[in-house]
Amino acid sequence: MSGDWPGGDPFADPNDGAAREREERRREREERRRQREAKQGGGEAAAPQAPAPPPAQPVDSWDEPGESAPIPDEGDPALAASGNGGDPRRPRRGAGVLGALRRHPFRVFAAIAAAFLVWFLVALFQPLHGSGHGRVEVTIPKGASVSEVGDLLGEKGVIDSSTLFQLRVTLAGKRSNLYAGHFALAHDMSYGAAIDALSKPPAKRVVTATVPEGYSRPLAAKLVAEDGLEGSYMKETVHSKYLNPARYGGKGAASLEGFLFPDTFELKPGAPTADLVQLQLQDFKRRISGVDMGYARSKNLTVFDVLTIASMIERESGPSQRNLVASVIYNRLHEGMPLGIDSTIRFATGNYTQPLTESQLAVDSPYNTRTHAGLPPGPINSPGLAAIEAAAHPAKTSYLFYVTKPGACNELVFSHTEAEFQRDAQRYEEAREAAGGKSPDTCGE
Repeated sequence: MSGDWPGGDPFADPNDGAAREREERRREREERRRQREAKQGGGEAAAPQAPAPPPAQPVDSWDEPGESAPIPDEGDPALAASGNGGDPRRPRRGAGVLGALRRHPFRVFAAIAAAFLVWFLVALFQPLHGSGHGRVEVTIPKGASVSEVGDLLGEKGVIDSSTLFQLRVTLAGKRSNLYAGHFALAHDMSYGAAIDALSKPPAKRVVTATVPEGYSRPLAAKLVAEDGLEGSYMKETVHSKYLNPARYGGKGAASLEGFLFPDTFELKPGAPTADLVQLQLQDFKRRISGVDMGYARSKNLTVFDVLTIASMIERESGPSQRNLVASVIYNRLHEGMPLGIDSTIRFATGNYTQPLTESQLAVDSPYNTRTHAGLPPGPINSPGLAAIEAAAHPAKTSYLFYVTKPGACNELVFSHTEAEFQRDAQRYEEAREAAGGKSPDTCGE
């Protein structure tokens, strides 16, 4: 049946009459074209003619009009190459990132910009960042700019980026709210945590020194040494340019005892003891100026004398009986009687904790108020304001004696006569013996 297929086309339909007619007309046109060419050749021998090309496939014999050609078979390299213009080496159009960039450049740039924005916001606001770890001591200089603060924190490892820190400070509106001073921060803090820490006043770096009421210079010196102050407290409290005891009636005073006001003071780390002494003396001058000394002056007593009385009250009495002890001292001074206050003997002997021995009670010292009438040479400690007020304004009584009340704490029993005192003293001794020689008060319970 091959002779019946037009042009030897195996895909032509032998039963299609229209196709056969088109093929015959094409062959007739081709034959007439060859004859015209032969005549134009001037009778020359006609060159051998190349075999006629196979007839083109009728358009309407395979596809319907308007339909596109079928896609080449990807499995056949020759046919696959024909899909790329017949050149197998030519890359397929639109393959890879560059192809996507050529087709949709704005979409690609928008995606890149969005990714960068997300990264930037995460780096700036650090939603998963904590408050840091460890401890970093940082000192922010006065007048430091935000950029200088950011650089310092970056160098210390407190934050990741000085630039992002500055931006966060600006966004938070705190460029003028950062404090100078010493801060205890942490490694790898978030920008927000670092800004919050620097937006609060830094904790003061101070050394606290406390001198309790009724402490003498030797006792206070031990506490001051424990507080880490440099220098000798005993040496610094002999004389000072900040206070002259003679102005208060203490002409010839051996030291500043009595003028070193007891309180709690704050000093810079490494401050010398002289700074503490200066604060104590300044505090004393401020406090003493508010005490009315009228009654004491009416009894021919100076401020120095009042301080001496107050120092004995501080060691002898509890808070509720200061004025009563002051009245006993005033009354005995008026009568010319020795004060008989053992606290002055403890000051003379340095025995502040153990029972006084017989030899100590008889010690030859102007501070032995058992053997010397009148006031001792000066204060035996630095009294507080309450004791000074009591010494300046004693209670109006006729008491001449007192003794510790057994079974109580910081409480005394007062008496007018020698006989009453001996009775109270006997009760005290009996209670002391029952306590095994210890004080019969209840302060240690």
